[in-house]
Amino acid sequence: MGLPGETEWVAMREIVPAATAPISFSHGGTSGEATVATVLPLAWAGLHRDNGELMVGLQSGGGTGDLSRDLAEALLAAAQLEAGQPLEHAPKATAASPRLQDLIAESAEPLRAQVHEGFEFWVDADQLDAEGQASLDRANEAAAPTVRVVEDQSAFWCRIGDRTYVRWVLPHDENRATDALARLHAADRSRLGDGRLLGAFRACGLLVPVWEVEPDVDPADLAAPMADMVQRFDEAHADESPLTPEERRARNGFVSRQVTLR
Repeated sequence: MGLPGETEWVAMREIVPAATAPISFSHGGTSGEATVATVLPLAWAGLHRDNGELMVGLQSGGGTGDLSRDLAEALLAAAQLEAGQPLEHAPKATAASPRLQDLIAESAEPLRAQVHEGFEFWVDADQLDAEGQASLDRANEAAAPTVRVVEDQSAFWCRIGDRTYVRWVLPHDENRATDALARLHAADRSRLGDGRLLGAFRACGLLVPVWEVEPDVDPADLAAPMADMVQRFDEAHADESPLTPEERRARNGFVSRQVTLR
């Protein structure tokens, strides 16, 4: 996307089930504050709440494949709604549609996701009808428990079934990031504490390595191992020498197992 806090945008779009973040935007004669949310009730694209708050959902379905334009269209359309109205579907973006980069200044504060245990941030409880409450209950039941591991990284612990993982959205070029992971893995330095590196997937153009960690580990206890991993990764990423045969084999293994989200 090329937005301030890009890794947080990608995390909210792809791996964090319940989170919000404030943004400021301006385009033409429309400007203001809004709340970016992972998911809104009934998968709405946007919402203009009774109190005037604008909300836009990052994980709403559909779209043209140009996520930046789709989200910009949803945000501007929600801003035009009367207070208390949902935007069930965003207008279809075109090549002439603005992008988020056109609405959010480069000098803006980087996006910062606030992770929630559930979706109570949607609307006030007394504003939910039966259908909305049912949607809230289903969403809370389906949301994988998720916790940020360290404050200065887009790295998140999550529990899926009986297994627990850490997923880290990297801000670096995908090829260089893959090389760095390969260097660490070949040198037997890719573990996160006792957790093993399973591989990585691509999301919105960024690389997301995944570690499986012990099910009973407290997410807070992963802060120190994660900080150590950040340092090791930065050292490996700064190494521009050709990969050794062992590192190339490790890299090929990562690439052969990679999947791409969207």
